[in-house]
Amino acid sequence: MLDSVFLQNTLRLWLVALLTALAVYLVLRLILGITRRQLKRLARRTETWIDDLVAQIPVGTRQWILVLLALFIGSKLLTLPEAVDQWANALAMIAVLYQVGVWGTGMIQSWTARMRGEGAEAGADLTTMQAAAFIGRLLLYTILLLLALDNIPGVEITTLIASLGIGGVAVALAVQNILGDLFASLSIAFDKPFAIGDTIQVGEFVGTVEHVGLKTTRLRNVAGEQLIFSNNDLLQSRIRNFQRMEERRLFFTLGVVFDTPLETLERIPAMIQEVAAGREGLRLDRAHFRGPGPSSLDFEVVCYVLAPEYLRFMDEQQALHLAILRKFQAEGIALAYPTQTIYLAPRGSAAEAGEPASDG
Repeated sequence: MLDSVFLQNTLRLWLVALLTALAVYLVLRLILGITRRQLKRLARRTETWIDDLVAQIPVGTRQWILVLLALFIGSKLLTLPEAVDQWANALAMIAVLYQVGVWGTGMIQSWTARMRGEGAEAGADLTTMQAAAFIGRLLLYTILLLLALDNIPGVEITTLIASLGIGGVAVALAVQNILGDLFASLSIAFDKPFAIGDTIQVGEFVGTVEHVGLKTTRLRNVAGEQLIFSNNDLLQSRIRNFQRMEERRLFFTLGVVFDTPLETLERIPAMIQEVAAGREGLRLDRAHFRGPGPSSLDFEVVCYVLAPEYLRFMDEQQALHLAILRKFQAEGIALAYPTQTIYLAPRGSAAEAGEPASDG
């Protein structure tokens, strides 16, 4: 009975091939388990992130791929038709390439999760990380797809690539705007003119960056509205990034009344310097008497708030103004307000003004 022939092979040979496949599967499972334990032990002993990524490889191994490889190895003991043998080789190679893609995707995801855990959840690092992960997956899948097509019987990969190149030119011309936005998103990711969480101004629009996609970038303004810009148009605009400020400039003028004594006017810049020196979050640049204005004697003050946050800027500005007003009140200095004095000539002064006298 074991010598009976079934599909060009004896039943004994079929059993040997099946037992060989079972043995290969068990050996692969054993090797996978030992490798997993050794890599986990190595990852716990070291502080580098590379071995942590490598330790994720056994976790992503698919069991059905092990079964398929075991059956493929067992089938090599059989006499199969040439076409069947070619397709078996192709399926085994495609399964291996698929497993490599799973491993690569798992390593990219582990790297992304690690970067987020190290504080890259917001800002330029997150934007660059997302772009790098996308490019890595795109390159990985492209290479694996080309290798898989190269192993399929009857598929000429050189001819396919040439035809795709000719067709790619036509497609590129048709979707050049989309491609422009795609390359602009990569430019944003690596050049980092802004990042997620930055407050920027594009033209007349101001908002906080929420998302940088392949085609558009989304901002949220102070009114709660979402602003959407195409990446290509965004890079062609002038962008003001308020998040990159290290300090904010505070400029204002003070006007005192005209009858303020000269000695007091001379002491006002020193008063302002004294008040500003008491604020740790401020740096006084200058305080000078600018000259007489339409209805006041004006002083020009320039300070810098040593923080980029707008709320901090407003708090320091408020505290400085209140301290100056408190100081002026203690010194008896009155602030000016818009006034206008009208002088009326007395009646009968026309002759004094050079006008001819009336005869009657």
